[in-house]
Amino acid sequence: MGGPAPPLPRYAGMDNPFDLAQFVEAQRGNYDQALQELTAGHKRSHWMWFIFPQIAGLGFSAMAQRYAISSLDEARAYLQHPVLGERLRTCTAAVNAVAGRSAHAIFGSPDDVKFRSSMTLFGRANPAEPAFRTALARYFDGQEDPRTLEKLAAQGESNT
Repeated sequence: MGGPAPPLPRYAGMDNPFDLAQFVEAQRGNYDQALQELTAGHKRSHWMWFIFPQIAGLGFSAMAQRYAISSLDEARAYLQHPVLGERLRTCTAAVNAVAGRSAHAIFGSPDDVKFRSSMTLFGRANPAEPAFRTALARYFDGQEDPRTLEKLAAQGESNT
């Protein structure tokens, strides 16, 4: 749709220790469609794993495992990535702009749970970023995903 994605640059002057290229590649043919669906307030196709990734250990399908985020450090790297971070913010803003619909109405099940998990993870990765907390407040009464918090606590990363 939107042409080839830009090459993955080194960002913040550092080598990337995480395989973020797989997310860019997966989004290459799906990002525009995902954003259109989110803007319309109804997810219809299959892109949740790489648009709103979750912490590792929550999903057991091959796709969930492939696109799992290993730690808060990887989530921070994702947010700092010049393509992925901006896309996550844009998609989250699109969801936050949907009027009169619940997360379940937008995503269906179990993707509404995955969205909550993703917002919890990235909200913890960057507490100063308002979009993720806004999504949790709007769609989940401000409640973070307890399973994500358990996984972070097991890694010793519950306090950010």
